[in-house]
Amino acid sequence: THWESLPTIETIQEEMNRLFHQLSPSGNGDSELMAFMPSAELEDTPDAVHLKLEIPGLEAKDLDIQVSEHSVSISGERRSETKTEEKGAVRSEFRYGKFERIIPLPVQVKTDAAQAEYKNGILTLNLPKSEQEKKKVVKVEVK
Repeated sequence: THWESLPTIETIQEEMNRLFHQLSPSGNGDSELMAFMPSAELEDTPDAVHLKLEIPGLEAKDLDIQVSEHSVSISGERRSETKTEEKGAVRSEFRYGKFERIIPLPVQVKTDAAQAEYKNGILTLNLPKSEQEKKKVVKVEVK
């Protein structure tokens, strides 16, 4: 009988390092696999839709926000820092590059009344609902 032992910790570490190198922008792999995509949180209140996106490492001027009646598009680019001094190999899990996130909205909003604030890496959007959405009431019959 042929018996193979379980992979050692060193073997697993080598495989993880190889995979990390392939996925990193400086490696031989496809850097698109490491694209940055901000996380979002949406709250639907009676008067407005509140949207938060986690976008650390950018400045407000680097963000492009477009609001339509039924969706919000947020795009930007996280640029890597350029270092003039070489100190050996650098290993980074930070994600750099362009991103775009289109978030469908659950209701129609007033595009001209949208407000945005970017503070401490969090983009907060306040999207007031259109008047017809605020007045929308559905009567449910009980049988």
